[in-house]
Amino acid sequence: MTVTNLKYGNTNTYLVSGLLIDTDMAGTMPALRREIKRQGIAPDAIRYVLATHYHPDHMGLIGELMQNGVRLILLEHQRDFVHSMDAIFARDRRTSFVPIDECAATVISVAESRTFLSNIGIGGEIITTKSHSPDGAALILDDGNAFVGDLEPREFLGGYDENDALREDWANIFSLGAKIIRYGHANTQQITE
Repeated sequence: MTVTNLKYGNTNTYLVSGLLIDTDMAGTMPALRREIKRQGIAPDAIRYVLATHYHPDHMGLIGELMQNGVRLILLEHQRDFVHSMDAIFARDRRTSFVPIDECAATVISVAESRTFLSNIGIGGEIITTKSHSPDGAALILDDGNAFVGDLEPREFLGGYDENDALREDWANIFSLGAKIIRYGHANTQQITE
């Protein structure tokens, strides 16, 4: 599978076989369109979108994308967080934030993710990663690519002696064969050990 990093704002956004993983802030749609054009990607190549978590810099364009026919993959454990940032966007009158219509989303559990992804041509699965945010999720592809959003890098684990949730998140990611870690804000990391 080809992974394309669409860097058009402050958040790394990835496109894999029609699935967009994360978006940037509301108001960055023109920048996303320019980046898609720059990379030679057809405008209709984005068919689905998945947020690793519902913070403003990872989900700001989802509502607008949905208005343009992109289908949101919403994990059951994320449902209560979909609108948690609406008030933040509402305060900023300079951006054109479109709230997410969760009724139009495809809601799945992490247990169903492998089957769902297979049906759209992607080998892999989605897991929960709640150490950064209770609605956190990571996508781990069978080819070793892991999209982890804002998960704290594993090399910093020593500084979090009491953070068992972070250790568990990384153990789960590596148990699925992760070899290339793709962060929301940091550089991609190749695992060699």
